[in-house]
Amino acid sequence: MKRLLVYLKDYKKESILGPLFKLLEASFELIVPLVVASMIDVGIGGNDRSYIVKMCLIMAALGVTGLVSSVTAQYFAAKAAVGFATKLRHGLFAHIQSLSFSGMDEQGTSTLITRMTSDINQLQSGVNMVLRLFLRSPFIVFGAMIMAFTVDVKAAITFVVVIPLLSVVVFGIILISIPMFEKVQRGLDQVLGLTRENLTGVRVIRAFGKEENEVEKFDRQTDALKKMQVLAAKVSALMNPVTYIIINFGLIVLIQRGAVRVQMGVLTQGQVIALVNYMSQILIELVKLANLIVTVTKAAACGSRVADVLALPAGMQDTGRKVTEGEGKGRVVFENVSMRYHEGGEEALTGISFQAKEGETVGIIGGTGSGKTSLVHLIPRFYDAEAGRVQVDGVDVKDYDLTALRDKIGIVMQKAVLFQGTIGENLRWGNQDATDEELWQALKTAQAEEFVLQKEGGLEAPVEQEGRNLSGGQKQRLSIARALVKKPEILILDDSASALDYATDAKLRKALRELPGKTTVFIVSQRASSLMHADKIIVLDDGCIAQIGTHKELLEGCEIYQEIYYSQFERSEKEKREQA
Repeated sequence: MKRLLVYLKDYKKESILGPLFKLLEASFELIVPLVVASMIDVGIGGNDRSYIVKMCLIMAALGVTGLVSSVTAQYFAAKAAVGFATKLRHGLFAHIQSLSFSGMDEQGTSTLITRMTSDINQLQSGVNMVLRLFLRSPFIVFGAMIMAFTVDVKAAITFVVVIPLLSVVVFGIILISIPMFEKVQRGLDQVLGLTRENLTGVRVIRAFGKEENEVEKFDRQTDALKKMQVLAAKVSALMNPVTYIIINFGLIVLIQRGAVRVQMGVLTQGQVIALVNYMSQILIELVKLANLIVTVTKAAACGSRVADVLALPAGMQDTGRKVTEGEGKGRVVFENVSMRYHEGGEEALTGISFQAKEGETVGIIGGTGSGKTSLVHLIPRFYDAEAGRVQVDGVDVKDYDLTALRDKIGIVMQKAVLFQGTIGENLRWGNQDATDEELWQALKTAQAEEFVLQKEGGLEAPVEQEGRNLSGGQKQRLSIARALVKKPEILILDDSASALDYATDAKLRKALRELPGKTTVFIVSQRASSLMHADKIIVLDDGCIAQIGTHKELLEGCEIYQEIYYSQFERSEKEKREQA
């Protein structure tokens, strides 16, 4: 939690003034029972109307002053709490953006969304309640006890017994409920993950008629969450009745003792009423404190979860050097590279060694799960190699400034992702200063010019969230154009033409070969036809390189490549006879 308090540093004034005004209000509230006692003993007892009016005016003045103090305190507390939550949300979002792919994989999207929304909302409520009541409630509880001693020491002994009993109840419930609320938040993560999975996969669910199964699964998950919430709520709900029981027993004892001492002439009736009022104030404040504790308990559980995300290392670990340029442009070297996604997991890549020269086109092919995407993700350093080195322009990628390294690289992911806005805004992600002419040239190369021209507004045509108003092929072509606008030294196409027909794919490959300059191109594909004209093709098998060569060389001497190729193209009769 200490890690989160830094986000309150800009609200030091509000964090001090809020509680102070609450203490001021509490001070006025502690004076009221003495005024009431004086009114009863002097004004009513002596039938002095002017004195009663005077005391009523004093009570009204105390009430108005307390109200102003309370409103002022509420304002400062709310300002600090909302400001804290806003800054924390900004900080958490920025930190999430800086996480490596491994960090994102470890946490999961649904968990991070819960941290950003529900957890921070709970923290905001917790900060607000703490600033308002954390000092006020204990101040009134102990202040009422001290004021009771000024009225009558023997009668005030009741307060000495009641307050420790209440403290045991309150803090006992805190210790039990905090782990429960943490468990509730983890259950909320699971429900959110299941909800997200269902909403994103709704078409598949309906296609297979699995709606009822998914509803049942969701019901089981939410029922489990409900049980955890009910159990946590039951424990927290014990706070109010137990405190009421203790306080009411205290009141019984206090009234009984007060009546005896009034008969003895030691106390006046007004003083007994003052003592009862102080006990009632303690009851009210403890009810408030109970609600505060429930809120703070939830906030503490949520705060530890947010702190866990902030504690994750941001991005990749730097070696200390900050290289921004290497020798040459677009040269990539893998030296005996191995990697795994999670500590203790199996290696995704093992002993990868090859060299891609400037301007070369390198094809990467292999079966499902052979490590094609893992390999190209090492170049922009989305993941770190566990062993060996990946070099770009003669410099280890770990020695690069990450921004400088990724400025050299344009990558098109397997899943085409577009953002809400216009086509032009999406294309300028790679280069904010790109001219319309450069955008159209990139669209032409990516075979997207024709359909963009057909859209009303052209480059200003709207793109809905996640590109919902575009087909899969259109999204892929716009993603390729976005990478080309960047004019990268290294272009990585990770199975980015899977939604394109063969004719469009062939035109795209031809246009990429005719790109000006010497761009090194990595093409990951399941289609042998997409890689046939590459300068070299890397064939992967279970995370290892099976063979490297040209299309012709591999077709003659690599069984894995032959299997892939001939599964897509018919063999000629001559080849069949030779194979036999």
